[in-house]
Amino acid sequence: MTTWVPAWDTTTGEQRARAVFDRAFGIAPDGVWSAPGRVNLIGEHTDYNGGLCLPVALAHRTFAAVRRRGDDTARMVSAWDASVVTALELASVAPGAVDGWTAYVAGVAWALRERGRPVAGFDVAVDSCVPVGSGLSSSAALSCSVALALDAVNALAQDRAALAADCVRAENEIAGAPTGGMDQAAALRTTAGHALLLDCRDLSVRHVPFDPAAEGLALLVIDTRAEHALVDGQYAQRRATCEQAARLLGVTTLRDVTDSPADAERALRTLTDGTPEGDLRVRRVRHVLSEIARVGEFVALLDAGRLRETGPLLDASHASLRDDYEVSCRELDVAVEAARAAGALGARMTGGGFGGSAIALVEADALVTVADAVDAAFAREGLRPPAFVV
Repeated sequence: MTTWVPAWDTTTGEQRARAVFDRAFGIAPDGVWSAPGRVNLIGEHTDYNGGLCLPVALAHRTFAAVRRRGDDTARMVSAWDASVVTALELASVAPGAVDGWTAYVAGVAWALRERGRPVAGFDVAVDSCVPVGSGLSSSAALSCSVALALDAVNALAQDRAALAADCVRAENEIAGAPTGGMDQAAALRTTAGHALLLDCRDLSVRHVPFDPAAEGLALLVIDTRAEHALVDGQYAQRRATCEQAARLLGVTTLRDVTDSPADAERALRTLTDGTPEGDLRVRRVRHVLSEIARVGEFVALLDAGRLRETGPLLDASHASLRDDYEVSCRELDVAVEAARAAGALGARMTGGGFGGSAIALVEADALVTVADAVDAAFAREGLRPPAFVV
């Protein structure tokens, strides 16, 4: 039976977080704040290369109930194991000092303090309907919900771009996840009915109208249930290769060689040295440069009201991620191929890869048909049943 993952409405999410808080601490929180997960339409592994990406926020959110304390202690509890409260002194938070999900919470307080913002101790209880390990940025939803809470209870009045940067630093330096800035920007800077065109070179944004329903379409998100993690070393290896390539090319980021197709071809020739390492660099860089170009093409189609024509760009993105960047996996490939065979206009993996989720652009009246076809394909392949989000 096909499994659909529903989103909680705001009232339900807040009530759930408050209930966890009350059981753990026996007192009411100052409030409940939330941030969404995200799905990236196109522009994968471009964020840490100064490129372009195009995420949209999900209806699925993480909720953080928070109360400001008068000391330096942080007490943290989650609905996933509500019997365990983790307590620490904020002054003790440093790279390598905190692990697990609490690193994403304590790390935000650390990042704000590192930027000179006065953050007091706090109690926090979190609950979420963002699927964990699905490549839908549950980690950024967590850190960003806490960032909004700490900003409010400490009356910091920080803008969303600054808070997003703090969350990136928390994930990079405290949680040890070398993410770029896309996930946090999507969680904090998107607006309803729009995709967020994020230029990761200067962190500027443009809100691009995105309304599949108006064109009789739907965006199907397929959680393959193949667990996705950014702290297992593979993501960091890809990032290190790109940074090495940029140094060899004498540029700050790979985005700096995308001004024209000729520049991109010249860069690839420069990196070709006949060694296995050189060949690997070429493939990694070729993905990044072509993916940045695909984002521009995708946005141009959205601006022209031609969402229906974006399918080939989704397909090309998946092929590049699978073959040049090598971040796909069996489950993602099965999901993409089955969705296309069932009539999807285009499909690709989304997120960091090595598991997680895929997306498919489908006719709205074929949504269930495509989902059922993907579910059946997983069963034929002996894979764990996927779950679906619209």
